[in-house]
Amino acid sequence: MPRFYLPPEQCANPPLFLTGREAHHAIHVLRLRRGGEVTVLNGAGAEFRCEVEEYDRDKVKLAMTEKISVPPLPCQITLLQALPKGKIIESIIQKATELGAFRIVPLLSERVVAAQLEAKALRQKNDKWRLVAIEAIKQCGSPWLPRIDPPVTPKQFLARQKTFELPLIASLQSHSRHPREYFRDFHSKFGRMPRSISIWVGPEGDFTTNEVTSVTSTGALPISLGRLVLRTETAAIYCLSVLNYEINSPG
Repeated sequence: MPRFYLPPEQCANPPLFLTGREAHHAIHVLRLRRGGEVTVLNGAGAEFRCEVEEYDRDKVKLAMTEKISVPPLPCQITLLQALPKGKIIESIIQKATELGAFRIVPLLSERVVAAQLEAKALRQKNDKWRLVAIEAIKQCGSPWLPRIDPPVTPKQFLARQKTFELPLIASLQSHSRHPREYFRDFHSKFGRMPRSISIWVGPEGDFTTNEVTSVTSTGALPISLGRLVLRTETAAIYCLSVLNYEINSPG
């Protein structure tokens, strides 16, 4: 069944209307016609089963047949990702969305080759990244759209003093531990899995020593990603996959 996205305020009262990009895709790409069944995701935990009632060149009217409320994942994962060169961040956002990330924070770390972006360019990038996340939830069927922050430096994020039950940092340092050890320690102490996790992933060459010290001084625990040195986008997918595996493990 084709999936579409509408923000929560546009799903408050039936009927629902697809406009803009979503209407164009429905009419001119999928060639939906009256009576066609579709799913609408609102990005805030609701899934609507609908039928096409009417359409014209740039708008589709949908009759709602069922509303399904989907609870959020048991753990909110925040990915703090050093901003890579080019469009690699778009692939990271796509995969992070599919892997259930709650929030994605692009980082302007010291080894990131990126100038401080002007406000207009920043808005454009955020709009593009949000569209990538929207396409990803439509592909995987998740009714939860992750929050994507504007890029900040590690220092700026740390100044916000956000707290997480299990803060982690991917690290090439020799004292890093396998993430499962931290999950076991947490479960042993609290009798349950963490409800919020942060994971810092550095750029090519890793975070600088000063950055690692700043992050770990706030309580972030260094985790090992194995013996091989991974590209930043591979490291992000590795970390999110491992965290999902641990969170969703039976028992």
